[in-house]
Amino acid sequence: MGTTQSGILGGRLPLGEYESNFSDLHPPLDKHEALVASDRCYFCHDAPCMTACPTSIDIPLFIRQISTGNPIGSAKTIFDQNILGGMCARVCPTETLCEQACVRNTAEERPVEIGRLQRYATDVAMKENKQFYTRAETSGRKIAVVGAGPAGLAAAHRLAVKGHDVVIYDARPKSGGLNEYGIAAYKSVDDFAQKEVDYVLAIGGIEVRQGQAIGRDFTLADLSEQYDAVFLGLGLAGVNALRLEGESAEGVDDAVDFIAALRQSKTKADIPVGRRVVVLGGGMTAIDAAVQAKLLGAEEVTICYRRGKEHMNASEFEQDLAASKGVTIRHWLQPKRIAEKDGKVAGIELEYTTREDGKLTATGETGIIAADQIFKAIGQSFLGAGLGALQLEGGRIVADAEGRTSLPNVWAGGDCVLGGEDLTVSAVAMGRDAAESINRAFAAAAPRASAVA
Repeated sequence: MGTTQSGILGGRLPLGEYESNFSDLHPPLDKHEALVASDRCYFCHDAPCMTACPTSIDIPLFIRQISTGNPIGSAKTIFDQNILGGMCARVCPTETLCEQACVRNTAEERPVEIGRLQRYATDVAMKENKQFYTRAETSGRKIAVVGAGPAGLAAAHRLAVKGHDVVIYDARPKSGGLNEYGIAAYKSVDDFAQKEVDYVLAIGGIEVRQGQAIGRDFTLADLSEQYDAVFLGLGLAGVNALRLEGESAEGVDDAVDFIAALRQSKTKADIPVGRRVVVLGGGMTAIDAAVQAKLLGAEEVTICYRRGKEHMNASEFEQDLAASKGVTIRHWLQPKRIAEKDGKVAGIELEYTTREDGKLTATGETGIIAADQIFKAIGQSFLGAGLGALQLEGGRIVADAEGRTSLPNVWAGGDCVLGGEDLTVSAVAMGRDAAESINRAFAAAAPRASAVA
């Protein structure tokens, strides 16, 4: 049993409980279940589910292909638009996207299980290692992709298909970005994130250089000199600070680090958790941290959010999931001070909030929740070191609809871009579209010899 401080322990549960607690959130459909589920689709001509999908997958077509016993063809339809369709099937908030738009989503009916059907088809193709794409004739062009997350992988794959050579630089020891380090362990089991990375890289023409961080090991200017184009899929590596008294106390941790540690743990028993845990925030990170703290054996887990239930970025499904696991969600509370004893967390003082004239206002009324561990999940920030004169706004990269930035031959996509959404599927769409834009730019330009990195 590991101990980091009084009250925060690893190995709170019998070893077998960890495997059960962190098993697949949505078990995969078998063949019969997939056929039954696909038969519920109306195959709408002007399908609202397809419009609701950020990657514009032809959902009626891929479901019809499943219904006719053709999961491989279905996977091809999915991968044509979203090469990371396997992970998106697991982590996409389908309840607020395609399934919410489903015409069967009424008071009397439940929507078609689009996400689980997508997983069924893509799992079949990946298990058979069915590769649908071959590289075009080598173009002689070389592109640097910074970041091996969803945006970077999607861009790299589409560029490789076009015949371009790609080098991905990533600061982490493993590729995958958010998919590998940033989502709850029970949403992606059996090391699926790495299996998907291997599947994507199997196209060839993509070299990955791990442990290479922009601003530390190289700059954007360096890449611009060495490559014909650069795609930035940097994500959000910074964590917002509370800037409160007591924030440096032992037991105040970043939720993103906690989630990453869980994803890399083999047994989960080595991850310390407190008895009384408070999570600050209202997004998916807050939910993922809170639920997993409970699954690790925390006795009390409370999410505190400064606004109302309807304002939380986490979907209603995720909020209900947290409640079903015993997590308490309290609204209209903002942190005021972290109480500590002997340098360790003892509790948190919170202030009640309200809305006045459309603005969030503190009421002056406070209360204290006892806690021995506090997770910060109040948002992440963009770290822009090494980007030189690249235009930023609101702490993000400015890019047009195709991903073009203010610098020539530099594109960007994903969470690091102004207006980017914190969704794997949106990052994939932006990476894919930027790759198409890069390819069009090459086609329009006079041929020239590519520099060698």
